[in-house]
Amino acid sequence: MTNSERPLKIFALNSNKPLAEKIAESMGIELGKSSVKKFSDGEIQINIEESIRGAEVFLVQSTSDPVNDNLMELLIMVDALRRASASMINVVIPYYGYARQDRKARSREPITAKLVANMLERAGVDRVLALDLHAAQIQGFFDIPVDHLMGAPLLADYFLEQGLNEDAVVVSPDHGGVTRARKLAEFLKTPIAIIDKRRPKANVAEVMNIIGDVQGKRAIIIDDMIDTAGTLSLASQALIEAGATEVYASCTHPVLSGPAIKRIAESPIKQLIVTDSINLPEEKQIDKMVQISVGPLIGDAITRIHNNEPVSPLFVTRFKRK
Repeated sequence: MTNSERPLKIFALNSNKPLAEKIAESMGIELGKSSVKKFSDGEIQINIEESIRGAEVFLVQSTSDPVNDNLMELLIMVDALRRASASMINVVIPYYGYARQDRKARSREPITAKLVANMLERAGVDRVLALDLHAAQIQGFFDIPVDHLMGAPLLADYFLEQGLNEDAVVVSPDHGGVTRARKLAEFLKTPIAIIDKRRPKANVAEVMNIIGDVQGKRAIIIDDMIDTAGTLSLASQALIEAGATEVYASCTHPVLSGPAIKRIAESPIKQLIVTDSINLPEEKQIDKMVQISVGPLIGDAITRIHNNEPVSPLFVTRFKRK
C-alpha cells in the first residue's frame, strides 16, 4: 500500500493546538481525538480515542516552554501511536527545543540536540518535519528522513505585500545568520548588512559595528529565533544611530523569554514580524507584533509528503509560486 492510499490522520498535543487546528483546517480534515492528562505527581497520561491501525499519522508538537513537559508528551504519544499499529509516524516539530545545544562548545558539554534526535528515533518516529532549525546540521543527527521547511519565504511574502522592500537592507544580527539574511535579501532583492558585535571584556556592554551601508535605508533584521531580545534591542539602536530610517525585526520562532517583551517595547523597532511556531500567551502579544501563520505551509508540506510529492516548491515565496 502506498502512502497516498493509507488513511491520513493529524494529532495535536498541548504545546500549540491553535497551530495544529490551522494545519488541519488548511487541509480540510479534522484533528484526531486524543486526551493528555496528568496524575497528581505530574506523570503524563495519554489516550488515543480513535482507531489509527494502518494510518499514516502526523503528530504536531513544538518542544517550546515548558520544554521538558512538551518533549515527554511527544515521546509518550509516539509510543502510544506505535503500540496502536500506526503504519507511519511523522512528527511535526515547528520549534525544535534544545537546538542551540548542537555541538561541544566547551569540554565535557553534552550535545543535547543529538540526544533528542536519538530519543525520537528510539521511540519509533519514522520521519521528522521541522521548521527553521537553529542549526541546519541537526538534520544529520537523525538517521530517518527530515524535511526542513523555511520561514523566510513567509516573512518575505509579508514584506513584499506591504511594500517594505523599497529602499531596504536586510540585516543579520551576527555572522552566523548571514546565510539566512542572504536568502531573505534574495527574495526582497535588497543588499545585506551584518552586525559585528564584540565584547571588549567581561561584564562590559557589547560594541556593535555594522558591516554594510544602512544610511537612509529601512533596516529589516532577520533571525531564526528571538529569546531574551538583548542583542536585538542593541542592534536596532545601533542601526538607528548608523542612519537607518526605521527598523523592522523578524524571526520564525518567538521564544520571547525573560525581559524580551519589555526590551522590544522600549526599542526603536517599528514592527516585529513572527510566525506562530510557538503559541504565545496574550501578555506576549504586543501592538508592535505581527504574527504570520505557518499552518497552510505545514499543511501543504504534509499533503505533499503523504502523496510522495516534493516539498522543494515550498522553499520560495508565494509570488514566485504563482
